[in-house]
Amino acid sequence: MPKKEVVNLMDLIEMYGEDYTKEILSDFSCEYAEGRRNNEVEQFLKKSSIDFTKRRMSITYIVTDDALYPRGFFTLTHKPVAIPEKAIPSKTALRKMLRHAKYDADLKAYNVSAFLIAQFGKNYNLPENERISGTELMTDALLVIERVQRMIGGGVVFLECEDNQELVDFYTADPNTFFLFGDRFCVEDDVTYAQLMRFL
Repeated sequence: MPKKEVVNLMDLIEMYGEDYTKEILSDFSCEYAEGRRNNEVEQFLKKSSIDFTKRRMSITYIVTDDALYPRGFFTLTHKPVAIPEKAIPSKTALRKMLRHAKYDADLKAYNVSAFLIAQFGKNYNLPENERISGTELMTDALLVIERVQRMIGGGVVFLECEDNQELVDFYTADPNTFFLFGDRFCVEDDVTYAQLMRFL
């Protein structure tokens, strides 16, 4: 198995230039279930990730091999989010929430500045036996977030995914251990997104 490295997209641009970085990203195909293409994630990486990273709106990390072949990627930023009180699954989770959030009695929700995993996908152009697993990719993303946490604080991570049972099961199962706290309907995409969070 080739050596794996997690590379900040900005570092790739600085080392190899924007044109060659686009070439590296061009050989990426993403699915959200076997045989079902995830065009939103794929097109973000190929069309928007460089611009978003250069403008510091979000930072994309590429998981590569030693030949700079993209095995997966994730995009991180931070964003305020309101977690409904009724969505907190246990007293232990509530105690953790109180360390990081401010309670809004009117909304009956906890307002928190959270790390957002804005995009997340592995490359299906690789042979199946060479693909990074979703769990390994999530571990890589959380390790980067934990390094940032040590520098600036914070303790909540959230993400949104298409409200698809296979995806929700992946994020909520061990070792990822996110839990559902809401959903959001996007009129533009005509898609309902499940909202999930976890503590670091």
